[in-house]
Amino acid sequence: MTKLFGTDGVRGTANIHPMTAEMALRIGAAVGRYFRRDMDSAHRVVIGKDTRLSGYMFENALTAGLTSTGMNVLLLGPVPTPAVGLLTRSMRADLGVMISASHNPAHDNGIKFFGPDGYKLSDKVEQEIEALVEQGVDTTAPDEIGRAKRIDDSRYRYIERVKSSFPRQMRLDGLKVVIDCAHGAAYHVAPMALWELGATVIPVGVAPNGFNINDGCGSTQPKAAAEAVVAHGADVGICLDGDADRVILIDENGRIGDGDQFMALMAARWASEDRLNGKALVATVMSNLGLERFLNERGVSLERTAVGDRYVVERMRAGGFNLGGEQSGHIVMTDHATTGDGLMAGMQFLAEMVRSEKPASELLYQFDPVPQLLKNVRFSDGQTPLEDADVQAAIAQAEADLAQGGRLLIRKSGTEPLVRVMAEHEDAALMERVVDSVVDAVNVAVGS
Repeated sequence: MTKLFGTDGVRGTANIHPMTAEMALRIGAAVGRYFRRDMDSAHRVVIGKDTRLSGYMFENALTAGLTSTGMNVLLLGPVPTPAVGLLTRSMRADLGVMISASHNPAHDNGIKFFGPDGYKLSDKVEQEIEALVEQGVDTTAPDEIGRAKRIDDSRYRYIERVKSSFPRQMRLDGLKVVIDCAHGAAYHVAPMALWELGATVIPVGVAPNGFNINDGCGSTQPKAAAEAVVAHGADVGICLDGDADRVILIDENGRIGDGDQFMALMAARWASEDRLNGKALVATVMSNLGLERFLNERGVSLERTAVGDRYVVERMRAGGFNLGGEQSGHIVMTDHATTGDGLMAGMQFLAEMVRSEKPASELLYQFDPVPQLLKNVRFSDGQTPLEDADVQAAIAQAEADLAQGGRLLIRKSGTEPLVRVMAEHEDAALMERVVDSVVDAVNVAVGS
């Protein structure tokens, strides 16, 4: 069996291996057996999903697999990924499951897992579960089959938790906010939470139909939200992705920021108030060199990890840090949540607008980024272009060319069959030439 778990659970095209109902049933049974090792006590699991049509299929298949091993299932319905992490812990569940392919298009889907502490599972645990999927597990006795129950108020529990992270003495009266929910999991909770805090809310992407998630909207395609900000004279735009664990912010002029700028703002603010644990920010290898320089000038270090918010969180927990994230918009604040939470991060930005009485355009641009270029090359199953001698030679030459004042990052995507080639350098022309040389070598290796 090919490797199931990527950088963020299991993901793929719905109804094509590994994202089939049969495989979801097997995964449910394996993870149920793993978390129900002591067969004498009752165990429970919470399952959330986004708005993809295939979510119904996977919800039912996972429920069948889990209950077949004696797990009691609590169905949350459409909720953000961070809500699953929160409710897994608050409902004393042994396991949390989120059915979502995050920012991917509607025909994809995925399965993410959270442990009883509300944090995503480690690589080691995922490998053990994958071994159980491959070998198969014994089902439980007929009188020990689990039950399934739908939890009707899950979204309201999450709204209250998100609001509790907002400073109690503050309100959003007078602020006009565009909120783009990507026709995804936050289509109900995000506008409601902002409205309850007093904001004038302009919703975008809040009419899911099973097929339109992330389609021309959301954090990966924020143009519609930026246009809405300008058209309505809004103060700020908040763009979430399909499962609402990442955010992209837009200023009042329609200019789009990124996660690095937001992390710079929060890290500098928290450091000045002595709230930044370890005087460090945790981010991935994709974060801009400009962020690192900005932080160092303020006595804050940047801890880099592999790409994936799970690795950011693991480093934060190991080092006792409380702020981290990704350039793509995953923002993790462990004082408030166990995983990236786009809505919560957006609210922290709104709180900073209220506190400072500054416009979004001033807060969202903390440093001048070093020019950065990212290009992707698609390859076919079974191909290993990064092992090709000519590709390795091109990479070595590129690293030498960028050695002074820049950097090169080559990696395989954890969610798609892509080689990602990224470079940074003050000399944009040199940077582009270097990236193209590596991309050309990879294209030759894969036969493009």
